[in-house]
Amino acid sequence: MKTESSNDVTRILVVGGGYVGMYTALRLQRKLKQELHQGTVEVIVVDPEPYMTYQPFLPEAAAGLISPRHVVVPLRRVLPQCKVVIGEVTALDHTDRRATITTLAAEETGNGAIEVAYDEVVLAPGSVSRTLPVPGLADVGIGFKTVEEAIGLRNHVLGQLDIASSTRDPAVRDAALTFVFVGGGYAGVEALAELEDMARYAVRYYHNIQPEDMKWILVEATDRILPEVGPDMGRYAVRELRARNIDVRMETRLDSCEKRVAQLSDGSRFPTRTLVWTAGVKPHPILAATGLPLNAHGRLKCTPALQVDGVEHAWSAGDAAEVPDLTAPPPAKPDEPRAVCAPNAQHALRQAKVLAENVAAAVRGGPIQDYEHKYVGSVASLGLHKGVAHVYGRKLKGYPAWFMHRAYHLSRMPTFNRKARVLAEWTLAGLFKREIVSLGSLENPRAEFELAAGTGRHNEAS
Repeated sequence: MKTESSNDVTRILVVGGGYVGMYTALRLQRKLKQELHQGTVEVIVVDPEPYMTYQPFLPEAAAGLISPRHVVVPLRRVLPQCKVVIGEVTALDHTDRRATITTLAAEETGNGAIEVAYDEVVLAPGSVSRTLPVPGLADVGIGFKTVEEAIGLRNHVLGQLDIASSTRDPAVRDAALTFVFVGGGYAGVEALAELEDMARYAVRYYHNIQPEDMKWILVEATDRILPEVGPDMGRYAVRELRARNIDVRMETRLDSCEKRVAQLSDGSRFPTRTLVWTAGVKPHPILAATGLPLNAHGRLKCTPALQVDGVEHAWSAGDAAEVPDLTAPPPAKPDEPRAVCAPNAQHALRQAKVLAENVAAAVRGGPIQDYEHKYVGSVASLGLHKGVAHVYGRKLKGYPAWFMHRAYHLSRMPTFNRKARVLAEWTLAGLFKREIVSLGSLENPRAEFELAAGTGRHNEAS
């Protein structure tokens, strides 16, 4: 199936519905409102999921402080003037300006993919988890990048408490109560801190489990955690976690996790049923299939105006792009590379605004502008009422940092609807006790019916 681009219609293809993709499309439908209404411009957004996930709230969703459906923003609701296609771009021929998209319908019917012609393309597919060839990792590892993984991990942790409470086998109990997190960045530290908070609260309702029975282990290959908040706040975070009996192991790697045993580079061995992998991300594989210029790490080389370097009508930002940082001091030597913007949410949100302005200017024939934003700092949560922050040169810790973390991310949450729902849930969580119910059966909703219809425990003689 082919979709031709009409000479009378300028088609903008946005690959990805994450931070950059959704915010770019959102601003484009405002900037090009008249053209969209007249039908002279068309914006198509392609993403495998029908929603954008606000990832900074995944740890709180995993801890049960925010409902999972309030961590995501439905693309069709916020982008009514755009065409949203649920699928994945599998090939891109920028010479002919055509993209091949595999949709859910194409997979079901076998009729092939959709081929879409475009005039301008915004490449914002985001990133995927960066895994290493660690023996056993593919079999037992749990990721923490999607809302499904966050809620699955919550159910899994609570399920391990149930296993530990109901067994008399010390080996099974010890493995169920050992939780290993690999990666000391935002995702790993915040996920571990929030889940440890939740589990510590939950075990008060188990007659035979004490908080000190649990082992929480953070494994980081470098010499510090949370590098974005600076060395001082990183060291404070380590002290805070260790004060909660969390085993923080720096300059340590995971060598193996075969047979549910985490083998570390320092010689330690931990039988565990929970291994969470948050050791970094890498650019989406589709970028390598575009034929566009990439850097050594697989990200698109871009100009300060967020245009793919040396390529017209192609734009990118966020995780997918290497964008020069105009606020950084010039390199000391002429042959040294210029500093680039870190691939984080703070830059992605601001780049999306400039990106949409430039794409709109390209469509209308106006001037484009460079992206220039000085990094203001970072905030991180270490659990309920605990956090660290390094913002505008000021260092905060404890409750003030935690409050700033919530306030900042609430302000960046898209749509007033989602802001109000998240704020309401925080308010209710402060008034009532935590929910500690595991709904692991949601991951296999047909299991009960299959038991009843087959040879399971509900099989009855006719």
